[in-house]
Amino acid sequence: MRSSQAGRGLIPCFQEPGRRSGGEKLASRSELSAFLAGAERRAFKQAVYAVRDEEAALDIVQDAMLRLAQSYGDRAAEELAPLFQRILQNAIRDWFRRQKVRSLWTTLVSSLAPGRADEDDRDPLETLQEAGDANREDTPPDRLERSQLVEIIEQELRQLPARQREAFLLRYWEELDVAETAKAMGCSEGSVKTHCSRATHALAAALRSRGITL
Repeated sequence: MRSSQAGRGLIPCFQEPGRRSGGEKLASRSELSAFLAGAERRAFKQAVYAVRDEEAALDIVQDAMLRLAQSYGDRAAEELAPLFQRILQNAIRDWFRRQKVRSLWTTLVSSLAPGRADEDDRDPLETLQEAGDANREDTPPDRLERSQLVEIIEQELRQLPARQREAFLLRYWEELDVAETAKAMGCSEGSVKTHCSRATHALAAALRSRGITL
């Protein structure tokens, strides 16, 4: 395991030791450092067990440690353990959500065949759901390939017209349904489907223009 950030930039984010108005003693920097040093390995094992990816687990633990140091410097020492556990679990859930959304992006874009950009009245997600979702094991090479593909999709997203980009992100990142997206954008549900369809087809065409086989 790579060296953690504990003791290297996290601790200065905490306040100097003192007391709350209720009399509880705040954690000192040395107490925080000792807590992080003792909790890090257990947290790493917990994250690895959850996500099955050591690099991702390390990022999750370091992010959780940073959040604890930055946001909870006014807490008593005895509160650190439950706070850290809650932050760690939230970070793990966030990781799974990002993986789910990015997998959806690549599946959406990769499922589109050339020459179908005229289907502007349908949400690509609805078409994908009708076709069914094949359940197969997600291997490390799969995750690496998807990560690289998502980076390219994110680059191409910046090139889309603003309304198309907004609809795409609300539907396929924020995971709003068509009605919720229409309300957020102040337009009709039909317009949402049109924007989503055009955005997804534009992204698929951009990948093909880069020589990426879908």
